[in-house]
Formats: sequence, C-alpha cells, structure tokens
Amino acid sequence: MNKDSNHPWFRPLWRRVAVVAFCIAWSIFEFATGTPFWGIIVLAFAAYGIWQFFIIFDASEPIEPAETVKSEDAGTDKE
Repeated sequence: MNKDSNHPWFRPLWRRVAVVAFCIAWSIFEFATGTPFWGIIVLAFAAYGIWQFFIIFDASEPIEPAETVKSEDAGTDKE
C-alpha cells in the first residue's frame, strides 16, 4: 500500500525536514500574530509530519511501482 507519506518525493531527508520546518515556522508566525487557534492547528500538522516522516518512515522500504504494461502486451487483443 502506497500512502502519501511514502511518496517518492519524500525520499530525500532534506525534503521531509523542509516540510516539517515550514509547518513549525508557520505555527510560530501564527502565534506571533495573535492567532493561537491557527497556530495550534499548524503545530498539529508539524507533529503529524514528525510522526510520519521521522518516527515511522522507512526509507529502506522499496517504492511500489504503478501497474505497468509490458511492451509485448501493448496493443495486442486478448480473447
């Protein structure tokens, strides 16, 4: 099963760190501007990102390719 957090785009560590750091920075901005409701929501996004990208993320897990059609089967009519 391929979840969104296991998307190949998230394989490099720097991208996972950047996503979580962005959420934390956004949360700090929300608290600094006096909107703690949104600050808490975005902080929850950051916590979920930490959980998904650093605690349970398995970088060694192979990426499951989408279903592919073999070139010899392409264009043939099966009856």
